[in-house]
Amino acid sequence: MATMPRPQIDLPSQPMIDPSANRIDELIRLQKSAQRITSTLDLDEIIDRVVTEVSDSLDCVEINLYVHDPKGNELVLKGVRGCTLHRKGHRLKIGQDGMSGHVAATRRMHYAPDVTSDPYYIACEPKTRSEVAIPLELDGELVGVFTASHHELDAFCSTQLRLFQGLCSHVAVAVQNARRFHDEYKRREQMTREAEEARSIQQALLPRTSPLIPGFYVSGLSIPAGAVGGDWYDYIPLPEGRWGLVLADVSGKGTAAALLMSTTRGMLRSLAPISAGPGEVLTRLNNMLLQDFPDGRFVTMVYAELDPAKRTLKLANAGHLAPLLVEPTGYRWIQSEQGLPLGVAVSKFSETEISLDKGSRITFYSDGITEAELESGEEYGPERLLAHVQSAGFSPESLLSDVKKFVNGAGFRDDATAILVGARPEAN
Repeated sequence: MATMPRPQIDLPSQPMIDPSANRIDELIRLQKSAQRITSTLDLDEIIDRVVTEVSDSLDCVEINLYVHDPKGNELVLKGVRGCTLHRKGHRLKIGQDGMSGHVAATRRMHYAPDVTSDPYYIACEPKTRSEVAIPLELDGELVGVFTASHHELDAFCSTQLRLFQGLCSHVAVAVQNARRFHDEYKRREQMTREAEEARSIQQALLPRTSPLIPGFYVSGLSIPAGAVGGDWYDYIPLPEGRWGLVLADVSGKGTAAALLMSTTRGMLRSLAPISAGPGEVLTRLNNMLLQDFPDGRFVTMVYAELDPAKRTLKLANAGHLAPLLVEPTGYRWIQSEQGLPLGVAVSKFSETEISLDKGSRITFYSDGITEAELESGEEYGPERLLAHVQSAGFSPESLLSDVKKFVNGAGFRDDATAILVGARPEAN
């Protein structure tokens, strides 16, 4: 059986190429590049990269990227390539100015294949023949508007316009993330500056030097857990050569505690020189704080008056930790019979008077020392405090250093403060 000859088919020597294929490929690459843009949070870098890559890929006359300014209900030009009329910072009114303003108002893409017949187009570059404006939106929120202008009539096909929209969805995410990051960064930067200023002010309220008291040495140190804290100590000169010594701890931490501490400091400094002893000082201070302190806030405080001539220390305690007295013959915790924390309720404050003989020393401290703890929950505690206070070369600096060592350098979780008052061994 004879075979029939196969029909001859003429094949083109080269495949036919869609004239827009190269441009489509470029836009696809551009879209992938836009996806990578979301990896950076530098707003200027994002915008510059978008306008540069789009312009290079499409040989556009002009590329603009406007960012929405909700305060003025305007668009602000943040990225531009090819425009000889407008610079970065140029503003457009939404719903009023040009295609971009129209798109921002309608939230819909607007394409002008022939700008000369478009009702919204505002003439800019003389070579522009077609232009597209696309809204940048994220979760229903206007982020901005992207525009591309070309020197050819009807330069963008439907496929290109869809790719543009896909690109703009990535750009919207990148721009919005960058703006939020920038806003948060500025907010934190401002908070840091304010915290540093507050810390500087609070440190200025603490004693700069120790007082020179005949026959005695006094030193103190306070380390806040944060930028500012609620602990405070002070030395207050009193009539007849006496000195008021105070260590206080305002409930809570941070700026609120620091403000209440500052208020308490001012009140105490005004009361101490005109009151008859520590008990009266705390009573009058408590009455004032009951009127001024917000509910739920209080202050624990130990206030003492040192009389170097009599070598006595008279103190009253408002709910604070018992001071630790170490003498050549032993030690004891100075307990008070009466004294609620200040700002809680009307209270009486009992006074205790002790003699500071040669070699005796008394330590006031805050709970940030004794309650400093490890991850296991083990606290520094009064036993370690006693051991360190009894050691040679003890000082507030050495105590706080020992607490830091105990918590393995993790830092204080609460404000830590200590005052040491000692009778010199060589005193007469």
